[in-house]
Amino acid sequence: MAKDADKADDEKPKGGMMKMLIGGVAMVAVGAGGAYGAVAAGLIGGSGEGGPDVPKLVRKGDSDPYAVSSGKKDDAPPVYGDGGSEYRTAYYSFSESYTSNLSDSPALLQVELAVSTQRDGRVLGWVKNHELAIRSAILVQLAATPETDVFDPEGRKRLNTRLPSAINAVLEENEGFGGIDAGHFKGFLVQ
Repeated sequence: MAKDADKADDEKPKGGMMKMLIGGVAMVAVGAGGAYGAVAAGLIGGSGEGGPDVPKLVRKGDSDPYAVSSGKKDDAPPVYGDGGSEYRTAYYSFSESYTSNLSDSPALLQVELAVSTQRDGRVLGWVKNHELAIRSAILVQLAATPETDVFDPEGRKRLNTRLPSAINAVLEENEGFGGIDAGHFKGFLVQ
């Protein structure tokens, strides 16, 4: 019986040591997984610039690495004032006007549009690249506009809010990022 008691004492430390070893390995694995998750989420490590490469805001006077060329040979650099926004605003003017029937009305609306962004030139490059899909989205918005909205300043403001949203939806679908800040009516005719 004394032999059996000695055997039991010998097995106890081995079993306890094995449990401690497995527990230690499990703790290291959980810690490593947690650290990997924190790095991947950007909580620790890196410069904080990780994540998707999205168009950045461009400060007045800073160069735009993605500037869209206007095609003019003698373009002088813009001179910015000291006031207002700290970011520069770049514009894109659609070359063709948009003509659509109005919602539940025989009236026609013809608009000439431009858009603006304070982000780098990728946004306006995307607008140019996806102009056909953007045109379709704009025409849908114009056709959904009630006639009363085009004669009311508040109705025009609502339309001018919907148009950049429609453009951004096209850009987000195709490029993963919108970036259009505002729409601008260059012409507005109701017939």
